[in-house]
Amino acid sequence: MNARLIGSGTEPMVLCHGYGGDQSVWDKILPYLAQRYLILLFDWNFAGSINHDNQEPNNITFDAVKYSSYEAFADDLIDLLDEMDLKSMIKPQYCILIRI
Repeated sequence: MNARLIGSGTEPMVLCHGYGGDQSVWDKILPYLAQRYLILLFDWNFAGSINHDNQEPNNITFDAVKYSSYEAFADDLIDLLDEMDLKSMIKPQYCILIRI
């Protein structure tokens, strides 16, 4: 996943975008949040600027069967949180992925 940490705060906040978007949906409020929180921004693998190592630019890694349940999205997010060593965080959200 295309992910980055931004901000000067010590309390982590994870910002997830919804279907049809990417992490840029948070651009207008990001400067305010980054003053208080350590922000994790990322793009789900179905959207945004995904790093497709050694793949053709138009070869999308989204697997419709795998992602037919929320569990696959949750697993991806848990893996990312583990990779970033984030144990607890605030996670505001909008869209259907609020269940994750």
